[in-house]
Amino acid sequence: MQASHLKHVLFVFLLYAGGLQAQPSVATDAEALVRKVADNIIQSTSFRFVNGKTGERYESLKGVATSPDVKAENKFNKWAYVNGVLTVGMVQMAAVLKDPKYSDYSRKNFDFIFSNLDFFKKQFDAGEKRPEYRPVFQIGSLDDCGAMSAGLLDVYAFDKRKDYMDYLERVGDYIMNKQIKLPDGTLCRNHPHNMTLWADDLYMSVPFLARMGKLTGDKKYFDFAVQQVENFNRHLYDSTTGLFFHCYYSDENMNGVGRWGRSNGWLAVAQTMLLEYLPADHPKRAELTRLLLRQIKGFSRYQDSSGMWHQVLDRPDSYLESSVTAMFTYTVAHAVNKGWIDKSYITIAQNGWEGLGRKVTADGEIQDICIGTNIAEDIRFYYTRPSELNDTHGLGAFLLAGTEIVLAKDKLVDLTKKR
Repeated sequence: MQASHLKHVLFVFLLYAGGLQAQPSVATDAEALVRKVADNIIQSTSFRFVNGKTGERYESLKGVATSPDVKAENKFNKWAYVNGVLTVGMVQMAAVLKDPKYSDYSRKNFDFIFSNLDFFKKQFDAGEKRPEYRPVFQIGSLDDCGAMSAGLLDVYAFDKRKDYMDYLERVGDYIMNKQIKLPDGTLCRNHPHNMTLWADDLYMSVPFLARMGKLTGDKKYFDFAVQQVENFNRHLYDSTTGLFFHCYYSDENMNGVGRWGRSNGWLAVAQTMLLEYLPADHPKRAELTRLLLRQIKGFSRYQDSSGMWHQVLDRPDSYLESSVTAMFTYTVAHAVNKGWIDKSYITIAQNGWEGLGRKVTADGEIQDICIGTNIAEDIRFYYTRPSELNDTHGLGAFLLAGTEIVLAKDKLVDLTKKR
């Protein structure tokens, strides 16, 4: 057999064995992947409650005797900030792909929760410390309310229920008037130090505030959101790396040790969503666009050759992590799609999407998503934080990233020619 023919046979073998993969268009591939992931979520959501002691299951709690052992059976039916991001991703999917089953899923989820709240409110009123959906009754942190309320506002566009708006107005009052703040008005927490600024909290507040400003027309929501973006940038941005620290300890006037991936992702997505809803003539719009581009340039310097970003962004010996990659991919693609930055930046998002695509299993689950993460004084904590298959922290961001790649189809380039 001639050498040239042997090479051809070997190429065909590798192609069909999976060593090399024939690639459809990036946009087509993105739609297929986001559908696979979203459909797996829909199929695995039970919309039932379960009594942990008796094993009894209920689709509705009307007429069921109150018991603290009754909880939502499925993680996607829980009141958790990660499910708020998932809602935003599902609703965007429905709009981009013109397929209402994805927004219908999120509408059903909030209806499932709110239609059964009375069962758990009785427990809360009776003194039960942690009934299911406790944050709806007692807002005690930004994690309790901000991200889920951003998702609820997207659902409210379909279902203008009074109980939804009553809750949303409570959340607006909590974030702006009751959550603790630094003296300069920056949202913070009393953990792990008193008055600690967490990068995560820009997402736990600003996407909700931006949507609320758009819905109500009240500029107070935009003004407060803009203040947060400016202050978070001032306290957390590290000019030596172009990245953001995970936290700022106001009692020490120092930043923490980690430039953690997902915390930088929360910042990027929050700023992107504020620009999406901010009025075109807002006097701070140019400044906010500049800050977003500064962040994009900063994190792009640390993109791995695989297209992924690392768990600790400036530490290439830390693992490649999917949630931050999805968040950065979404941010860049959305900014390009909206014309906020030059279209040449789209290759950053394409490379990110390429890396993410390799993390999707045949069943539509996503690999290498870091679990929920606290703040610690030592960098080893971030290195060793476990990743889990299909952890919810990365799912909504993945759907957002993929649908932006679909929208960018006219801007995508042939990456093979750039290599």
